[in-house]
Amino acid sequence: MADAHDRRRVRTSDGAAVHSLHIASKEFLHEGRSAHKYRAPLFIAWQLTNRCQAHCIACCEESGPDKAWRDELTADEAIELAQRVIDFCVPYVAFGGGEPLGVSHCWRLFELLSAAGVVIKLETDGQRIDDANADRLAQLAVQCVQISIDGATAATHELVRPSSSHAMAVAAIKRLVKRGQPPQLVFVPTRFNIHEMNAAYELALDLGCSAFVTGPLMRLGRAAHDWDRISCSDDEWQRAVDQLRERANSISARMALSTYPWDIVTEMERRIENPQAMLLVVPNGKVKLLNALPFSPADLRRDSLEHAWQAYLDAWRSTEVREFVAGCRADPSRLRHANETWPIGATGQPLQRLQTMRVTPIR
Repeated sequence: MADAHDRRRVRTSDGAAVHSLHIASKEFLHEGRSAHKYRAPLFIAWQLTNRCQAHCIACCEESGPDKAWRDELTADEAIELAQRVIDFCVPYVAFGGGEPLGVSHCWRLFELLSAAGVVIKLETDGQRIDDANADRLAQLAVQCVQISIDGATAATHELVRPSSSHAMAVAAIKRLVKRGQPPQLVFVPTRFNIHEMNAAYELALDLGCSAFVTGPLMRLGRAAHDWDRISCSDDEWQRAVDQLRERANSISARMALSTYPWDIVTEMERRIENPQAMLLVVPNGKVKLLNALPFSPADLRRDSLEHAWQAYLDAWRSTEVREFVAGCRADPSRLRHANETWPIGATGQPLQRLQTMRVTPIR
């Protein structure tokens, strides 16, 4: 599929080289970054499992200790998929979950991809980053580790992330900073912790994090089911963000501040016209368009990555997906279906399926 030039390894620090790696034709190099002009995704977002040890009140994926999918990829299937990612010349893989470090074969995946020059990102609660695992992450030179801390104090963090230890997450950050791998601290705002967002920023600064990452609460998963109780108001969110930006502007730029600009409905409306050059792979190997959308155009247990990529691009153009997205602003209850996996083009129109399927997952 690709010639020798296309198969060279690149890192995200190479800038535009990453974005031209899979361009279908050299004439498109200066026309922007539309996903439809790439022969392969620039990155894979891979949810290794839906299991974790916490019961976070705003969890997008509705993860938990007993929430593993019954048909999650086996170790052999996951390793085989990782090799296909390498062969398809995907330069970047972001691992999430659930808790990816809770998967016994995760280190084999990290090592395989890293040895092939694939850049790795890890999204974790930090509970499993002891000294030994901090050493392993540093040796693998994982480019980005994001650790979730949802409060400046243990009481607040553990209120919104039950069964997750604030002290262990802080200790994980300290271990990585000590090894020259400062992680990013990710803060999810809710009604119960928005008052501590600025203090959490100061905590990240004191710990030596590379970035403080936050954004509007996503109306997905548990947050969608309990939105009226847990969401903070738009005014509360904006005031907190304004204070963060004022503080960031008053100090040296030794820690980045990253605030995502869109809520999840705006995200979908933007992506319908400009999809990301990525594939979201859920724990059983199915491919989704976006974490907010229930549609699954491909299954990597049976489909090649090449087929999955084309199916992903075609799905974004489908009437079925466009109608779903168009109705979400007026009817946000549709977002409760986010963690389902609907086949594209299944019998029945989207709105009929919404009425009959309710929230029963199809996995």
